[in-house]
Amino acid sequence: MKTTVDIPENLLKDSLDFSGARSKKDAIVTALEFYTRHERVRRLSGEIQKKPLNFRSNDEIEKADFSETTRQLEDFKKAKS
Repeated sequence: MKTTVDIPENLLKDSLDFSGARSKKDAIVTALEFYTRHERVRRLSGEIQKKPLNFRSNDEIEKADFSETTRQLEDFKKAKS
């Protein structure tokens, strides 16, 4: 999409230097991608703070794995008989 904007020269120069971009367009696209990614992470972080993720403890995982292995072994024995 073509757009005409007035960008401060020092800001554009810094964006070119920091991004290593070869063109003004590449520097601007890189900056927009960086900002968008940063904002998505910030918003997701806010959502996680409102409703934290609940991960099972290692003991809970091992107990579930043991239960599943035991069940599979019993199923195998039944199928073999």
